[in-house]
Amino acid sequence: MELNKAMLDCMQALRRRLRSELAIEIRLSQPDAINAMLSACLFSSDEETRQLGQRLAQFSDKATPVSKPATPVELPATLLETAHVGKTSGSVRIYRGQRVYA
Repeated sequence: MELNKAMLDCMQALRRRLRSELAIEIRLSQPDAINAMLSACLFSSDEETRQLGQRLAQFSDKATPVSKPATPVELPATLLETAHVGKTSGSVRIYRGQRVYA
């Protein structure tokens, strides 16, 4: 898939919103970054984040509409891992994709 400026701008804005709202760290260099962002948008309660997710879905030609799930759904394990990185009792940093406990 070809990335253009509009798509990258949307991904960066969505990445910032997801980081601040859900404490999820998604890197643009990840092979599944678009899918991770779209699935994280499903758990967002902010309408602007959802609209950014819909725009990203249009850019990436994904047929999956971004809408609020009818029933509560568990976050995927990979999202839960990244969401709880900063919430441990000690200091945790990510260095070259590996967790470093300080």
